[in-house]
Amino acid sequence: MEQEIDTLEIENLPWYHPTLSRHTAESMLMQNGMDGTYLLRQSSKGSGEYALSVKCEQAVKHFNIVWTGLDIKFGQCTFRSAADFVEHFKNKPLLCGESGQVVLLKIPYPRDISEPDMYESVTLHAEFSTADDSQVISADFSVNSKEGFLTKMGRHFKTWRTRWFVLQRNELKYYKQKFSKNPIRVLDLNECKGCRQDFTQKDKSCVIRLDMGWRVFLLYSVSEHDMEDWIKRINWRLKANQTRGSINSGNS
Repeated sequence: MEQEIDTLEIENLPWYHPTLSRHTAESMLMQNGMDGTYLLRQSSKGSGEYALSVKCEQAVKHFNIVWTGLDIKFGQCTFRSAADFVEHFKNKPLLCGESGQVVLLKIPYPRDISEPDMYESVTLHAEFSTADDSQVISADFSVNSKEGFLTKMGRHFKTWRTRWFVLQRNELKYYKQKFSKNPIRVLDLNECKGCRQDFTQKDKSCVIRLDMGWRVFLLYSVSEHDMEDWIKRINWRLKANQTRGSINSGNS
């Protein structure tokens, strides 16, 4: 019974992804994460073994974690509980693989951010020497943060025009049409002050208010669900930016 309770403890971590495969983890972290973004998932080796996947530079590193039922084995470290395991990441977020590369753990990737239905092809060429199985992989993965039509209010003329929006990494781009080659504008979400639902438009209820500091963008969505999904994804990136900023200021 003790083992079952402890297992639930580690698997209840908000950055544990129970059904995530290695390849999907690589895709998610490469496309959506920043250097130092990490998550925990099940290892393909079997019960009681997990993998910590971390984005660093232009690759994703995987570190093996063994759960014995009594403690957690992570490299040369042993932890008596999941609480000690998490505390380690908060206070000593440094990993060093066999290659000697130091990996800094900065931002946990929460599992409650569901991946979208629309995708963009991404090609990864990465070498992993610290993971479940040491090998060089070259594969095409498909993932994208979010894309779709939103109707934007003009800055000078208060008219609504439909544009194709793409949310990718820390940028929100919008195009005149879906297959336009060049974006009309690229918004750097590092400058964003907040994103929430707007209630000032009497004839529209599903409006997103994106405050960039130098301008407020009003974006009308086709449904409440789609509006909430845009807001959730943008705010996740804003929270990640704040976490990264606090870490960088603490290390300066």
